[in-house]
Amino acid sequence: MAKVLIPTPLRQFTDKQDAVIAAGSTVGEVLGALTAQFPALRNNLYNAEGKLRSFVNVYVNDEDIRYLDKDATAVKDSDTLSIVPSIAGGRS
Repeated sequence: MAKVLIPTPLRQFTDKQDAVIAAGSTVGEVLGALTAQFPALRNNLYNAEGKLRSFVNVYVNDEDIRYLDKDATAVKDSDTLSIVPSIAGGRS
């Protein structure tokens, strides 16, 4: 099972855990297991069509899945997934 690092803004949906262990052989399966365990997290990660929201970045170890096989990216038990929401703002 892979380790999924939960960013601070999403910890309210994972019982305040900063990391969760989830099963799966692909990123999609791991995130599916994560959202099955914590259903309130789903709306924060996926849009109505079931696609990862555009502002949610996912990394396997240090590799951005957008440049790999997206949610079909293979995951090993020793891997760490990081969920990194984009942050916008600043001064105009």
